[in-house]
Amino acid sequence: MNDLTVLSASPRNDWSRAEILALFALPFNDLLFQAQTVHRQHFNPNEVQVSTLLSIKTGACPEDCKYCPQSGHYNTELEKEKLMEVEKVLEEAKLAKESGASRFCMGAAWREPHTRDMPYVLEMVKGVKALGLESCMTLGMLTSEQSRQLADAGLDYYNHNLDTSPEFYGDIITTRTYEERLDTLANVREAGIKVCCGGIVGMGETADDRAGLLQQLANMEQQPESVPINMLVKVAGTPLEEETELDPFEFIRTIAVARILMPQSHVRLSAGREEMNEQMQALAFFAGANSIFYGEKLLTTPNPAANKDMQLFDKLGIQPEQVQVTDTDAEQEEQLQEQIRQEESKQYFYDATA
Repeated sequence: MNDLTVLSASPRNDWSRAEILALFALPFNDLLFQAQTVHRQHFNPNEVQVSTLLSIKTGACPEDCKYCPQSGHYNTELEKEKLMEVEKVLEEAKLAKESGASRFCMGAAWREPHTRDMPYVLEMVKGVKALGLESCMTLGMLTSEQSRQLADAGLDYYNHNLDTSPEFYGDIITTRTYEERLDTLANVREAGIKVCCGGIVGMGETADDRAGLLQQLANMEQQPESVPINMLVKVAGTPLEEETELDPFEFIRTIAVARILMPQSHVRLSAGREEMNEQMQALAFFAGANSIFYGEKLLTTPNPAANKDMQLFDKLGIQPEQVQVTDTDAEQEEQLQEQIRQEESKQYFYDATA
């Protein structure tokens, strides 16, 4: 694997750890050549899918993920917030659409949603869909029944990251097992919802761990449609606040290997972009990243301002990927607005931090 013979662009589900490490070990230019060639066989190289992420319930999470400022185990001075009103979420979704987003993602700091939460999140999904946006949620663990409810409401994507390799996972999280994460992904897939699943690099893991994370993702029976690759954002008060920075080239290598292993997936340049200069982001796009979160915040951590993203896109000749909006979508949007007008008095707001 040390020449320029381009690998097959068809998805495989039998990658060995040794094969993946061999890709990581390629000369940098050779690896990016491989990744870009594979990328062009499945995607327009000058289009990037644009998503907006909104925290619909912030803080007081019972999980102990060492990277997360929303964990109730750490003092990060993050104020816990109630579950947002459905109408307020949909107002944010409309603004996201007007700003160029094609997908609206909603995240709640829960271990799993309670039964009392479901009617609210289901209304959010229906409303986002009626606006002509793709919908995505991350709510923690899901049962089969909850997955079916979300599917029936029209949810397009469910995000549930593996975070890291199975071997390193216990060093980062102790309150939820790797198998529990895989069980949720299986429930989501069985319900017919697309899977958004990736991980975080720069948490002190080894190169073998990065290969192990990508191996887990690539060898799923059906590869995730969306694969977010996050660079650790070090937040004061979390156990990883003093973690050593990951070499930027190692991050780009991770993007490139993800593209080769999962040729038909959108690979998302996710958390950590605030610390990346334009040149590093351009390299990530060349390596096969073709999805970003757009806006000022990723849940609770900074993200490049939207106008800066568009300025970079303009410099690189990149266009936001478009989602086809049908007449039915327009009809549903009008029906939704009428429903909101009629139901303004309903109480879609309660304390979800309990």
